Amino acid sequence: MKINKVDHICIAVKNLEEAKKVWEPILGKSKPDDAYVDEPEKIRVARYWIGGVGFELMESTTPDGDVAKFIEKKGEGIMLLSLNVDDTRESMDELKAKGYPFIGGVRPFRDCEFAFIHPKAVNGVLLELIDYKWKELK
Repeated sequence: MKINKVDHICIAVKNLEEAKKVWEPILGKSKPDDAYVDEPEKIRVARYWIGGVGFELMESTTPDGDVAKFIEKKGEGIMLLSLNVDDTRESMDELKAKGYPFIGGVRPFRDCEFAFIHPKAVNGVLLELIDYKWKELK
């Protein structure tokens, strides 16, 4: 499996607007480069492009969302690391054949797909594989 780059890092936050006030001066940004709500994932996101890597602040849109559950269990902080691959399904199949467990299956996002390797298999890190094409950087 070929890893193209670190795609993005996600920080779970309780309050997105407050977190933006903390992070934007550090990142040298006055607003997100990409702000969106992903209803199926129950998240509101502020994404910043930092040297070709996405830096995301994520807030849960519901009390039962994965971000809310993460914060309840571990507090605010780094929730996941995402690796960019050419094909999520092929990468997932290759890693499954090597014994890596996944959480659920492939999920859609814009014009790509992503999947999560279970943290118990990778030193407690929620690891995402995504085949996002990065048109923003062209």
